[in-house]
Amino acid sequence: MRAFINHFSFEFRTGIRDKSLLLLNYLFPLAFYAMIALLMAELNPVFLDTMIPAMVVFAALSSMILGLPNPLVSSREADIFRSYKVNGIPAVSILAIPALTTVVHTLVVAGIITPTAIRFFNVAPPVNWVGFTLVVLLTIFSIAGIGLLVGVISSNSHSVVLWSQLIFLPSMMLGGLMIPSSMLPGILNKIGMLLPSTYAMYAFQSLGWRINVGFNPLWAVFILLASGIISFGLAVYLFSWDRHNTTRRAHPILAFVAWLPYVVGVLLS
Repeated sequence: MRAFINHFSFEFRTGIRDKSLLLLNYLFPLAFYAMIALLMAELNPVFLDTMIPAMVVFAALSSMILGLPNPLVSSREADIFRSYKVNGIPAVSILAIPALTTVVHTLVVAGIITPTAIRFFNVAPPVNWVGFTLVVLLTIFSIAGIGLLVGVISSNSHSVVLWSQLIFLPSMMLGGLMIPSSMLPGILNKIGMLLPSTYAMYAFQSLGWRINVGFNPLWAVFILLASGIISFGLAVYLFSWDRHNTTRRAHPILAFVAWLPYVVGVLLS
């Protein structure tokens, strides 16, 4: 337990001291939040109704899709994981600790966004705080699982950028953050249903603000939970100790199994 706590403490401090991680965990999501809030308050006041969940999801995407995978790949390329293996540290711990520290960073950012949006931009607070908190945790869990999976299947830093942007950019444009999913054309709406951000927004609005979004919130919760569990399981299963490892249990394409819950969501929509 002491080793786990020490490792967690080290990873947490790294997330603050490392300039790249500090940018993705704190500076980027908070600066984007401030800019969007100031602009949208004047240009599109309707956006304020969904600003809190949108910015919380954005913070999770920034820290876990853009920030979490790269250190995993860098450590594997530097053969750091090999020394962990020699000392008997299981793959589960190697993946869980960076994920947990990133979760804490994201919760801190969410804890800044929510009260400041209510106080300074007159955003309506959640009607159901318990439901809101549950969806925050569930959203972070689901996106963290995908971030770990990206880090595990990426062969190098260039692959990390490719896979991360392939998830991040569509999530921003089609995931209901900036434009409500109901306003998207049919085909784009269906594509958006393949993204965790869409279900996070559905769950936030339904359970946190009691708004009818035309999608069963229990299904949204189930899809996020199932995706998170599958993603974490696959990340552990596909984990490679070093770049020379030739005994990978399965082909990285197996990672797409994590998207099966979202395919179910498309069929339910």
